[in-house]
Amino acid sequence: MATSEPTPAKKPATPVTDDPNGRVITSPAIRRRAKEAGIDLHEVPGTGPGGRIQRKDFDNYLKARASGISLAAARGPSTAIREIKVIGLRRIIAERMSRSKQEIPHFAYVEEIDITELEALRRHLNSRKASSSERLTLLPFLGLALIRALKEYPQCNATYNKDRNLILQYDAVHLGVATQTPDGLKVPVVKHAEMLDIDGLANEIRRVTQAARDNSAKKNELSGSTITITSLGRLGGIASTPVINMPEVGIIGVNRAAERPMAYNGQIAVRLMMNLSSSFDHRFVDGYDAAAMIQRIKEMLEHPATIFLPD
Repeated sequence: MATSEPTPAKKPATPVTDDPNGRVITSPAIRRRAKEAGIDLHEVPGTGPGGRIQRKDFDNYLKARASGISLAAARGPSTAIREIKVIGLRRIIAERMSRSKQEIPHFAYVEEIDITELEALRRHLNSRKASSSERLTLLPFLGLALIRALKEYPQCNATYNKDRNLILQYDAVHLGVATQTPDGLKVPVVKHAEMLDIDGLANEIRRVTQAARDNSAKKNELSGSTITITSLGRLGGIASTPVINMPEVGIIGVNRAAERPMAYNGQIAVRLMMNLSSSFDHRFVDGYDAAAMIQRIKEMLEHPATIFLPD
């Protein structure tokens, strides 16, 4: 009796997966559904081999989109980890910050200042400037007030030489200006700031900070400060605890200015308020002296004409 050979089972059709044009890996059925729904398959996360979009992947994406879930949520949590070596300037910054916090007992002091009158003066002076590049920020006013206050509290205009165990107290004010740059935090220095008027100080602050940002600053312009001011501008927040720029013994931080209702002359009035956040090396600057110096700066900034009075 003749027997017929068994008919070989048909292999399932292999779906189109990818092509040289860079299309995603998926089946024709899902590709058709995506076209009908107006969905770019490049946006659909695939969990199959080689990132293949399976039916469940497409269904989950449709559900996520319909419910307003973000694409990131539809893809699930990321397990990616990036290794970033701490080298160059970032490593130097990290080491200096660590040493400063480890070796220096920081004394922090925050003071609230009414700068309504100061802002009015700043705006008036700026209205007389021919170029917007010459306009004054708050920093040169703070710098002048700090310079005057340091004459009364010279112990704050000093550096500590650890190797010789000496405090070096300066007549000159070499003003460091902490500056955020694409390479990290730098502190360019305005040398002999005590010799400059408001416009000269503003110009030098602009010059050295720009030089720090574009890497044109000379080596001596990035060292030798005796005290530092730092500002985060509009990101300044309510208060901060600035880290002392070793080997200095003090740093003054400027926080964001904002209008607030305040008690003023027995009434509630809207005033422009700003906090100064300062840190001092408590080994060499007593808390009373640190607070008194900030109070002196507060007095001058709240009565800005006094900043310009002769000594």
